[in-house]
Amino acid sequence: MQGILETGAVEIIAVADPSAEMAAQAAALVPQAVVGATIEDVLGQDLDGLVIATPSAQHASQAIQALERGVAVFCQKPLGRSATEVQQVVEAARAADRLLGVDFSYRHTAGIQAIRSLVQVGELGAIRAIDLTFHNAYGPDKPWFYDRALSGGGCLIDLGVHLIDLALWVLDFPEVSDVQGHLLSNGKLLDPQPQEVEDYALASFRLGSGTLVRLACSWRLPAGRDAVIGAEFYGEKGGAALKNVDGSFYDFTAELYRGTAREVLVTPPDQWGIRAAQDWARRLAWDGRYHPEAERFAAVSEVLDRIYGVV
Repeated sequence: MQGILETGAVEIIAVADPSAEMAAQAAALVPQAVVGATIEDVLGQDLDGLVIATPSAQHASQAIQALERGVAVFCQKPLGRSATEVQQVVEAARAADRLLGVDFSYRHTAGIQAIRSLVQVGELGAIRAIDLTFHNAYGPDKPWFYDRALSGGGCLIDLGVHLIDLALWVLDFPEVSDVQGHLLSNGKLLDPQPQEVEDYALASFRLGSGTLVRLACSWRLPAGRDAVIGAEFYGEKGGAALKNVDGSFYDFTAELYRGTAREVLVTPPDQWGIRAAQDWARRLAWDGRYHPEAERFAAVSEVLDRIYGVV
């Protein structure tokens, strides 16, 4: 909310949270706003756009509810618990001709922006392999994360969704094939379409004409640090990697590799976490209309479904 306010592009006129404490904290930033407890309390105002930061099971239904009333939406990830839910939201946005955004915040790190630019101009040559990692030494602290009906899954849909989006986004969303996945919970290998949520996921898939992607993510992994996060791209002429610094969830470096030589592209600090929301707010102020890039949100969820064995 603070980041959106800093753009100066929009005015926040209403906030709602079922927690009175959280609603009060939000209201402290915008004392002129109407304060409520439910989505109906804010949709009853004269809104142009709505930011949704509720548990995952509510994302799709609340987004559709807003879009059908002509209100643009910016939603926390995942947009839905399945590709079907995500597609329903996208269709609602298209029908309403309203802007739809998802908080794929890692796209907005300076490091991945630099790497994407290198890939786009062919500096690395054809990308042959992508290595994606997101290990979180802490588990989520809210019970709903561990209920598949509420969350849609475990560490894969919580953390891996960002990594899948990065791989597809950097390469302009090529076709995905040969999807395979292995999910574990407390060391036990899970069957396809499991009822339990996974705390460790290992997956692979192929992009376009042959780029191989490996993904690993986890909750509560004894990693010796708070987090291990990386997105490494290896091409015919060179490589590039985004990596977190000293276990940080927020500080990243980006490096360019040429054989055994290494060039630093980006170092901290970088205030990337608010940029996705700020970009949405500026676009909302510009015209707030539907953009076809929203259809790519479904592509990310389709890969998740295939790893989970849903399709």
